[in-house]
Amino acid sequence: MTDQPLTGRTTLVAGATRGAGRAIAVALGAAGATVYVTGRTTRERASEVGRTTETIEETAELVTEAGGEGIAVPTDHLEPDQVRALVARIDRERGRLDVLVNDVWGGEHLVEFGKKMWETELERGLRMLELSVKTHAITSSCALPLLVREPGGLVVEVTDGTAETNKGFRENFYYDLAKNGPIRMAFNLAEDLRSVGGTAVSVTPGFLRSEQMLDHFGVREENWRDAVGTDPAFAISESPAFVGRAVAALASDPDRHRWTGRSLSSFSLAQEYGFTDADGSTPNAWGYITDVVNGGKDAPAADYR
Repeated sequence: MTDQPLTGRTTLVAGATRGAGRAIAVALGAAGATVYVTGRTTRERASEVGRTTETIEETAELVTEAGGEGIAVPTDHLEPDQVRALVARIDRERGRLDVLVNDVWGGEHLVEFGKKMWETELERGLRMLELSVKTHAITSSCALPLLVREPGGLVVEVTDGTAETNKGFRENFYYDLAKNGPIRMAFNLAEDLRSVGGTAVSVTPGFLRSEQMLDHFGVREENWRDAVGTDPAFAISESPAFVGRAVAALASDPDRHRWTGRSLSSFSLAQEYGFTDADGSTPNAWGYITDVVNGGKDAPAADYR
């Protein structure tokens, strides 16, 4: 395999402003891909999330610096006409789409863990479903006609949790639906794509050490371990680079169709492809959460890195 196995490939990362989406875009760029990055926060305008510290233009620049070609396209994925225009541009400029990553979310500010379904403001709950399910459905509907033009296309649905770990209640009615939806969408798309040679999977990071999570704990990537005293589970957290490398490895695998319909994690893909997180470790967050946090096992986080 070459250092840039995705040279000549065109990819779209929907929801690439920050976190997993940004890291996935950068990793695809490092593998040589052209990466269209979308989101609602630009240098001129912020989305409802309200963060101005990360923008899609910055993500595109990071993709190019990594060795690919990053192209920022401001897009609200709840607006079908905007998504159609995005896909038409990709078709016009590249004539193909090889990888679609559905990572649109931006609903953390809406989640209220500990509240019953009937205690949650309906508008907040429905907005979570719009951001996590409706956006993904709109994007796939508009982009798949271009992706299936050639056999071998890949769709990655990014979510939080695997099908196995999400069998349990995710602490909030709407959040549970929001994070299980992409898993089922990947399963269903795998069935639709079989006859045209396409692949669809869902991929989850573990305890993601995103920009927002670092801010929540009041630390930076350089000193993130200082937050372990506040939340011991943070010791098993992973940088966004880990899931980015997971998706890039998957996209670079000519035999990736063996995964179609599956629910995968950054850790499970690291075991298969041999990559590590940025610090050289291989964090198994979902194993730790299952065994220690939820299962009561007496084991240090170091055993899961």
